[in-house]
Amino acid sequence: MNVKRTLSILEITVGFILICFALYLDVSGSEHSMRGTILTAGALLVILGVYCIPTRKHRAIVNVLFLFPLVFAFAVTVLVPFALGIFYSFTNWTGIRFTEFVGLDNYIRMFRSRDYVYSFVITFIFTVFNMFLVNLAAFSLALLCTSNVRGKNFYRAAFFLPNLIGGIVLGYVWQFIFNKVFTSIFAGSASMLTDPNLALLAILMVSTWQYAGYIMMIYVTGLQSVPKDILEASGVDGANRWITLFKIKMPMMANTFTVCIFLTLVNSFKQFDLNLAITNGAPSRILGLKPVSSTEFMALNIYKTAIAKNEYALGQTKAVVFFVILAIVSLTQVYISKKKEVEM
Repeated sequence: MNVKRTLSILEITVGFILICFALYLDVSGSEHSMRGTILTAGALLVILGVYCIPTRKHRAIVNVLFLFPLVFAFAVTVLVPFALGIFYSFTNWTGIRFTEFVGLDNYIRMFRSRDYVYSFVITFIFTVFNMFLVNLAAFSLALLCTSNVRGKNFYRAAFFLPNLIGGIVLGYVWQFIFNKVFTSIFAGSASMLTDPNLALLAILMVSTWQYAGYIMMIYVTGLQSVPKDILEASGVDGANRWITLFKIKMPMMANTFTVCIFLTLVNSFKQFDLNLAITNGAPSRILGLKPVSSTEFMALNIYKTAIAKNEYALGQTKAVVFFVILAIVSLTQVYISKKKEVEM
């Protein structure tokens, strides 16, 4: 037992040494061709040593090892980039390297930026209206698809179909419809995308049309989960359809409303692809004697700051604040909705 434990500890130690050496070669800029092999060998030795070490909690160790690839991938693709993003927001990062720390300068520039403040306001307005319209349309469609109407399975598929189309493709298709089809049908009328207020309405229309079918399927599941014996008892007591809907069905599917409102909130706040494809932030609006992009939501503003203007540090700063705002708003919504569930 002691020999096996000693060998396991030796394997883990050698593995960590190889990993540290491979990372040193990478950080130092070495072009050694065996860096990847050394890193892989070190990781395998560590995993083998942990797996073979004798302990009463061997099953727990095995479970952790099987979860490790997923946890490692999540850490590398999400946690580490997020931590680095926060770090880069305090530097003059160019997307490749940084030369100095600038403290809170990027945050000060961000809040002094007229276009960023406007994009936050317009995103908030879009989110409120889009949440309401998508959930209203989705719940109405769900009621239709759970009624006794003929062909309801066909309706479910037809209403869900727009959600399967990619946002970029969908945006360009609707851009053509707004610019060519509608202006031809209503001869002499200007495209909705040329008016700052109507352009926002156009994005709302497309977003509702695309996303309502997906949310509808969740509402359908919620409606079907209401116990039939309760509905039958309400019918015996003389409750009509409206009383049954508002007093029985909706309270009993409160958790469904929580999920749907959360999904539409997050999706609306992160809206990017339709915004890019339909208007790309246009048309301009004069705000304080200076032009701003009237339909440029926060995600598109971050993208343009980093990619179009090559201000990666400022773009990363906006992304960090965007995450914080979205987390606060979404968690607050879930908290309030959960309290409503208990009350109902």
